[in-house]
Amino acid sequence: MAGEDRDLCKKGLLYDPEGNMSDWQSKLRPTVVDIQIQAVLSGESDGCVVCGDCLDVLPELPDKCVDLVCTDPPYGIYACGGKWGHKNALQWDRQPATHIAQWIEKGKDAIVWGGNYFALPPSRCWLVWYKRDSVPSASDVELAWTSLDGNARLIDQTIAATNAERCGHPTQKPLRVMLWSLSFFPAAELIIDPFCGSGTTCVAAKMLGRRYIGIEISSDYVAIARERLAAVDTGVPVKEARAGQMALFGATP
Repeated sequence: MAGEDRDLCKKGLLYDPEGNMSDWQSKLRPTVVDIQIQAVLSGESDGCVVCGDCLDVLPELPDKCVDLVCTDPPYGIYACGGKWGHKNALQWDRQPATHIAQWIEKGKDAIVWGGNYFALPPSRCWLVWYKRDSVPSASDVELAWTSLDGNARLIDQTIAATNAERCGHPTQKPLRVMLWSLSFFPAAELIIDPFCGSGTTCVAAKMLGRRYIGIEISSDYVAIARERLAAVDTGVPVKEARAGQMALFGATP
């Protein structure tokens, strides 16, 4: 590797675990998104949330470059008639996510919420979120496919207990559910969520001291995710920060 290219690697602009990436110019044209992600991959940054289409961003990353892919991708709620009367807010969910194998291959392990909607390999260790107060028009549970070889597990988390942390995304996962999900992969130091939404996976990762990469196509949701991540540092939850209030003890980002 040329000296100039090696310097770029050291600065986190290129990911090169072998110390030898040839013809990188044809594979990766550094942009703001590339630079942020490569800084996390190299260990020079603890995390980032970038605005982009994961189908454009992920092909630039090497396979197995992160420890865990943890995500809640679109699976066609809009096409099935909407959800909770929020159909207009679910335009992004007209079709299920595609190229699943492509983005799962970026991690050594994976958690895919809504995995029952996709053609994934058999798994013994499904994660189940039981919503005891779910409305009749919605399911009582949500399922996550995992790459673990273990027994299926369940968490009981009411929707009502989650409402206080909602920040503007109609399908925002509860922080407790994502913290629980990540607990099954204690050795996963670097986590990527290619369908980041309002950033719950990244917030959970940050709270657990893990590094994270979030990719989200909506600039509005990217802004919300970054607000929530900032709230982890300041201790001021997003809703209180927006209202100009002081930190509340024990509040959720």
